[in-house]
Amino acid sequence: MALSILPPHTDHFRLHPVEPRYASMFCFALLTASCALASFALACATPFAAFAVVTAAMLPLRPALLVVTGAWLVNQCIGFSVLHYPVDAGTIAWGFVICAAALLSTAAASAVLRVLPQGRTPLMLAATLLVAYASYELALFAATPALGGEGAFTAAILTRIGLTSAVWLAGLVAACEIVRLLDLFGRRRATA
Repeated sequence: MALSILPPHTDHFRLHPVEPRYASMFCFALLTASCALASFALACATPFAAFAVVTAAMLPLRPALLVVTGAWLVNQCIGFSVLHYPVDAGTIAWGFVICAAALLSTAAASAVLRVLPQGRTPLMLAATLLVAYASYELALFAATPALGGEGAFTAAILTRIGLTSAVWLAGLVAACEIVRLLDLFGRRRATA
């Protein structure tokens, strides 16, 4: 018997914590809370690659991109209003680059999840995180000739942020599974 913590479904989505009609709202609430926590705990190292994987595992591409954009907006609002990011052209430009990288990461995660087999979901989510994280970091690195910041792309920093993203992914998947197991949105009652 294969290890599968997630329920079988005929569609390509890997995470089903709530009914499909609530999935976008749930995902946005989950990422908003996570983004707020990450923004305060990690400041500039919000795990957008992990957010991209969870969102792509739960939603079609267009809603996933909207949810990730919403999470990015939360991150930027906290950064500029509470964490007092400097209001200058470079910081604002980096904010938009981070948004573009998060969206690219989401699109990459969605594409990978569509082609990977449905079985072994934890392994597939880990493989998707590798692609999403690489996409995210490459998009950020592509902006360094214009915006500077090449020093933030050392092996040690990339490894630490990658491991942080993996921990966040595990936590987000666990949160989704807890919600699914607790049946907070009454899926069993609604289908009975």
